[in-house]
Amino acid sequence: MSGAEPSDKSATQLPRVLGRRDLVFMIIGAVIGSGIFLVPGAVLSSVGDSVPLAALVWLLGGILSLLGALTYAELSARHPRAGGLYIYIRDCFGALPAFLFGWTFFFVISAGTVATLAVAFANYLSEFIPLSRWLAKVIAVGMILSITLINVRSTQQSAALTTITTTLKVTAIVAFSIILLRYGQFPVFGSYSHGKRVVTGIAGFGSAMISVLWAYEGWQYITFSAGETTNPQRNIPLAFLIGTGTLIAVYLLANAGYVAALGAEDVARSTGVAAAALTRVAGNGTSKLVGIAILVSMFSAANASLLTAPRVYYAMAKDGLFFESLARIHPVYGTPVYAIAAAACWSAVLAAIGSFEQLLTFVVFFGWVFYALAAASVFVYRRREPLAVLAYRVPGYPLAPMMFVMAAAGLVIITIVTQPQRAGIGLAVVMLGLPAYGYWRR
Repeated sequence: MSGAEPSDKSATQLPRVLGRRDLVFMIIGAVIGSGIFLVPGAVLSSVGDSVPLAALVWLLGGILSLLGALTYAELSARHPRAGGLYIYIRDCFGALPAFLFGWTFFFVISAGTVATLAVAFANYLSEFIPLSRWLAKVIAVGMILSITLINVRSTQQSAALTTITTTLKVTAIVAFSIILLRYGQFPVFGSYSHGKRVVTGIAGFGSAMISVLWAYEGWQYITFSAGETTNPQRNIPLAFLIGTGTLIAVYLLANAGYVAALGAEDVARSTGVAAAALTRVAGNGTSKLVGIAILVSMFSAANASLLTAPRVYYAMAKDGLFFESLARIHPVYGTPVYAIAAAACWSAVLAAIGSFEQLLTFVVFFGWVFYALAAASVFVYRRREPLAVLAYRVPGYPLAPMMFVMAAAGLVIITIVTQPQRAGIGLAVVMLGLPAYGYWRR
């Protein structure tokens, strides 16, 4: 790996090597981690065990994600550069909020997500192979190292790996769901807990929506790779539409299968709903199949994150707002090698420490402040560049982006009202970026 400065322009720019299929699988791969295997019980419990309401929350979460995706698609088509959301926030609202987004994303959201997936990967692997506490940490760090090497050597190879692993996990989820629907004993929409049919109100619905949006988290990441996408004006909008549409269908199908197998009461009480549902229908040995699917799913999601997130740090470094070396492109591999290595190293540190999960829950919701800002950028760009010729414009403008911005803001407000301590800690972590901004700005 060479640390020398590239000698020509081709070595200072990320090559455009990602096609539409790569983007679709990157979206699905980044989003489907462990959430759909674990979260449905908490969602159903939050809405009073009402299956139709739970299905509505999953559908609304998907539609909200789709509105944001279609908005980001116009932004990516307008300025298809590495960094995505960071670029839009910087151009429209200034360097400070853009830096705070990148700062929070690097130190907590992205690194914490990769570390969480790596630690969970080792924990699930322990169901098949006995692991000591220290060996589990070694495996978690080793998993991060393996995907780092792949991403350093080739963006195309990493995208191909994401395609393979995403295909495997989606096939597994669909197959499990069909089996559960075929052999489950409960009617999907007629399965209620008669003692808890009253909805728990706005707080309950908001709590359910937070869980669902966490399960949908990650579709934003392909905007970071816009600078490496071929024909981005066409491929990014289509990839967002296909990818988010597929996620909605897969999530609704999986939830229907869980209810058919367990009934609403048992789904609401379950913290490992996928394994419990398949065990109920097909016997004790089948829970191992869910474990394998979760291992593949988490590996795929971690790889998709490391494939996309370092492009934010690369863009920040090019602006002089992060370590200068992170803007370097490897002259042979054509990847932002130092940005990838920095992201991986910090993720590995968090995975080795193993006490960061609570911090991640405090901060991850704050990402929606930046997601709303990025979506609001479309209004600024349209005002500044009214005559710009674009191959794609967000349908339903201005209503579609406005609905996404309002929903994202509402989610943050609900969290602040219902969990003020969590919100305060999250805000404090974000504000720690102010001294760092002053340092790099100087």
